[in-house]
Amino acid sequence: MDSKRVKQILSSSADIDVTYNGVSVWIDELHGDGERATVHLRGPLEERTVVDIRELKEV
Repeated sequence: MDSKRVKQILSSSADIDVTYNGVSVWIDELHGDGERATVHLRGPLEERTVVDIRELKEV
């Protein structure tokens, strides 16, 4: 995924399904470098992880 699409997803009110390593995640924020984002798993566990946005996939 590219930073432009991450920004679009973050500003959208729609529920857009995104996965990281095959697991459904929410994108919390795009970092200033435009290459990393903070995400957390959908569901009860909200452990946040910083990932390379190129590893995010839109389903």
